[in-house]
Amino acid sequence: MEMLKIVLYIFCMFFLVVAVHEWGHYYFAQRAGILVREFAIGFGPKIFSYKRKETQFTFRLLPFGGFARMAGEDPELVQIEPGQRIGVKVLDGLVQKIYVDELTNPRNVIFGEVVHIDLEEQLCIELNVEGDSFKFQVDPQAIIVNKKIGTQIAPKNRQYASKTVGQRALAIFAGPLMNFILAFLLFGVYVQMTGVPVDNPTYIQVGEVTQGKPADVAGLKKGDIVSTINGVSVHGDQDNMINIITQSKDVPMKWVILRNNQKMNLTVTPRAIEGQEGGKVGVALVLPTRSAGFLETFKMSGKYTFETSKLIFSGLHQIVQNFSLNDLGGPVRTIEETGKIAKSGIEKMIFWTAMISINLGIFNLLPIPALDGSRLVFLGIEAVRGRPIEPSREGMVHFVGFAMLFLLMIAVTYNDILRLING
Repeated sequence: MEMLKIVLYIFCMFFLVVAVHEWGHYYFAQRAGILVREFAIGFGPKIFSYKRKETQFTFRLLPFGGFARMAGEDPELVQIEPGQRIGVKVLDGLVQKIYVDELTNPRNVIFGEVVHIDLEEQLCIELNVEGDSFKFQVDPQAIIVNKKIGTQIAPKNRQYASKTVGQRALAIFAGPLMNFILAFLLFGVYVQMTGVPVDNPTYIQVGEVTQGKPADVAGLKKGDIVSTINGVSVHGDQDNMINIITQSKDVPMKWVILRNNQKMNLTVTPRAIEGQEGGKVGVALVLPTRSAGFLETFKMSGKYTFETSKLIFSGLHQIVQNFSLNDLGGPVRTIEETGKIAKSGIEKMIFWTAMISINLGIFNLLPIPALDGSRLVFLGIEAVRGRPIEPSREGMVHFVGFAMLFLLMIAVTYNDILRLING
């Protein structure tokens, strides 16, 4: 049952941070009038799919990412050339469906050879039907059917490239922006669930106890209140308590604790931990808290968002200065760490999800080809020079960048798996 809960937590975390990111792209693209063909969670083969209005919503096999595919970004429609035989289904004077093959054998469809076709600007088709020429106007939401698969046409004004630089930039930036907003809201939920430290605390409580560490061996439990250490009252001075423990490496300490209002005497011997100075006992200390008001929650959410962003940027700076594959974590390590956090309770999981959301937002804003940050750079260049960069060149940059990111992800995942195998 515990494993099922952890799996559910991990799934919900990935789904939430990815869905919110892609929803930002989707919503602001729609607001700009761009046709969003697909809203996908995950990559690879489709597992589940349904269509709502103009957009196909899909869940794909690999849940580590997603995309909002906008009209005009990729080659997407079957090319129809003059002389090609097609069929058109007309309703109320407008072409509603265009059939590029006769495999479906549709009823009430007019077949003929294409004389002229424009599905972007004039929205018209001229057909030669048994020697006679017929002109048809095309519905802006007409469907092209090829081998029983329908794809909606995208007139010029519904394509990504037809929008202003500002509209396109907002549609791209909205994804990372939504990740920051999500993190802010999740931090707010965390503050409401855990409260804020009281002023002038009178006691310190034991939070999480690490299995196998001195505190666990001595019998400390989550929720214990530390009364005295070596006969000295602790009160609410957390820094002093940590200092006493640090200076008592390998020295037995007499702790008096309160558990369910009953005094208990325990002997705790701090031990050294590799990479850290002094003695450690393996507990997370918790100060008494009170409920947070609205303004306090808003302030704390902003503080957590800012401090987490600062921490991530600091980590990126260190990676650039001293690159090591061991400092990078892919999906495997993220799942591993999320599993550990999930065991600590829903509050810690909410805090962790907020951190992952900020991480995703910042990562996508980096000016790396194939990421949102790179696309924003190209839009900035377009705004300065007054015309866009050749689409084929920009597409090649993004393709190379995506290939490099994919190879890096394979290397990181391989390294993570080796690390797990080797312990």
